[in-house]
Amino acid sequence: MSDRLPGFSTLAVHAGAQPDPTTGARATPIYQTTSFVFNDADHAASLFGLQAFGNIYTRIGNPTNAVLEERVAALEGGTAALAVASGHAAQVVVLQQLLQPGDEFIAARKLYGGSINQFTHAFKSFGWNVVWADPDDIASFERAVTPRTKAIFIESIANPAGSITDIEAISTVARKAGVPLIVDNTLASPYLIRPIDHGADIVVHSLTKFLGGHGNSLGGIIVDAGTFDWSTGGKYPMLSEPRPEYHGIRLQETFGNFAFAIACRVLGLRDLGPALSPFNAFMILTGIETLPLRMQKHCDNAKAVAEYLAGHPAVASVNYAGLPSDKYNQLARKYAPRGAGAVFTFSLKGGYDAGVSLVSKLQLFSHLANVGDTRSLVIHPASTTHSQLDDAAKIKSGAGPDVVRLSIGIEDKEDLIADLEQALGA
Repeated sequence: MSDRLPGFSTLAVHAGAQPDPTTGARATPIYQTTSFVFNDADHAASLFGLQAFGNIYTRIGNPTNAVLEERVAALEGGTAALAVASGHAAQVVVLQQLLQPGDEFIAARKLYGGSINQFTHAFKSFGWNVVWADPDDIASFERAVTPRTKAIFIESIANPAGSITDIEAISTVARKAGVPLIVDNTLASPYLIRPIDHGADIVVHSLTKFLGGHGNSLGGIIVDAGTFDWSTGGKYPMLSEPRPEYHGIRLQETFGNFAFAIACRVLGLRDLGPALSPFNAFMILTGIETLPLRMQKHCDNAKAVAEYLAGHPAVASVNYAGLPSDKYNQLARKYAPRGAGAVFTFSLKGGYDAGVSLVSKLQLFSHLANVGDTRSLVIHPASTTHSQLDDAAKIKSGAGPDVVRLSIGIEDKEDLIADLEQALGA
C-alpha cells in the first residue's frame, strides 16, 4: 500500500486487524479465553510491572478487544482506546481517574437521561459532584468553574433532542480552566463528528448504539486524544504521582500521550472490572465495518422523516438540526456536514397523552429504550428515559411532556413515513 493515509471507510474495515498469524483467518477471531500463558517467569513479571505490553487476563485486555480499541482510536483520531462493558461503565472509569471525593465536574444539561441520573445520584456515593451548565449558553460553563472542577462533560449531539453542541467553544473554556473536555460522541459516531479535531481530550461512546449498529451487543469505549498534560498543577494524582501498585511508576512520565488510556486500563478496568466480552467485541467490530454506509442512510432517512413531520398538522414542532429552520442548523453545518444524525424529537399538539398514544400505534417503529439500531425506534422520554426528572428538568433536557424521540433506521424512508402517517391519523 502507498504512503497515503487510509480513508474513513478503509479504516472502518481494516484498522487494528491483520489475518490471524496461526490460522490465516481473515475475520478477527473471538479469543474466548479468560487468561493467557506466559513465556516464562520474567515475561510474566514484565507484564505485571507494566514493563511490556501483552495479555494477562481478559478482564484487563484481550486480543479481540484490542482490535476494536485500535479501530475506534483510529476512527476518532486518538492515540489509544479502552473498551469496556457499556457506555455507563466508560463514564465511571473515565471519571475515576480524574476525581477525588469532594471534586466537581461540569456537565451539559442536555444529556441522555441515564447519564443525568448517573451523575446526579450514583456518583454522589463516590463523593463526585456534578455542576450543570447550559450548552446553549457557553458562559454558563465559565461561571460553573471552581477550584474543585476537574473535567467538563458534553455530548456532541445531545440525546434526546439531537441538538448540536459547540465543542470548540466549550473546549476553550476547558483549556482556560486547565481541565480536560470529555465528549460523548455516541449519537454522532466519528463518521459525522470527530470531537478530538475540535478540542476534546477524551471521547466516550456507548458502542451499543451506532458503532455496533444492530442492537445486539452492549459495549462502551474510552478514546484518549493524547492532548492533555496530566502533570500540570498536581490536579490529577492518579496519572502524575507514583503508583504504589506499579513500583512507583508515574503514568504520565512513562506512557506520555496515551497515559490516560493506560490509567483507565490498569487502574480503572483492572480494579472496577467492567470488562467487555470478546464475543461482544467481535459483534461490534463487525458492525463498525458498515458504519459509513449505515450512518449516511440513517441521516438521509432522518432528514426525510423530519421534513414530513414538520409539515404535519398534528405536530407542534420538530427538533432536527438538519432542517434549515432549526436553531442548531448552523452548528450542524459546521460540525456535521455529512448529516445531523438519526436521533431527533418532535412535539405533538395533543401533549403528553398524544405522545403516549402515538408510540402505541406505530407498527414499523419499535417502542424500546435504545437508539442507533438498523431498525427505526420510538420512545416517549417523559414517561420512560427521563421519568425520574421533574417537569422543569425534563424541559431543560429536551424531554418535555409532549416530546417523542425517534431513532431513524435504514429501512425505506417511504415505509417509515407511511407508518407515522397511519399512527398520527389514528
